[in-house]
Amino acid sequence: MARRIDYSARYTHSTAEVYAALSNRDYWEARMIELRKFSDNEVESFEVTDDGIDLVFNHLIPRSALPDAAQSVMKKDMVITRREHYSAFEETVTGTYSASIPAGPGSLTGTMSLFATDSGSTLRTSSEAKVFIPFIGGKLEQMMLVNVVDLLRTEARVTADWLAEQ
Repeated sequence: MARRIDYSARYTHSTAEVYAALSNRDYWEARMIELRKFSDNEVESFEVTDDGIDLVFNHLIPRSALPDAAQSVMKKDMVITRREHYSAFEETVTGTYSASIPAGPGSLTGTMSLFATDSGSTLRTSSEAKVFIPFIGGKLEQMMLVNVVDLLRTEARVTADWLAEQ
């Protein structure tokens, strides 16, 4: 059974300004620098086309940093490959993401929506975690979603800071 959670990052900047950041390789490098405070992170690929923005990046989490329940499943360091796609810019930008772990016993996927608000814009992310392990799957799903919200909160702060500096 899957578990779901939503997170909304609110910005005082317009959707055009937030989308411009998402379209900028320097923004993604700034985001990786901040995330490296927690684990190794690298942008593997980044492409902006008429169809939107596509990127792939990797998070490396040492096995020793994983909770005991996750260590019982993961016998090596965890490499999470995250793929994101944002549509071409329009009134509402939509997107998808997935995060995968080689030989991982589950999945993490989501949708994103960037839209205007009275005070700027909001990037809403809806995430779904599925773990296919009897008895502890639900606990691992919940742990994944709590960590996703923490990650999204950090990424939102980096985005707001980056936009303020521009």
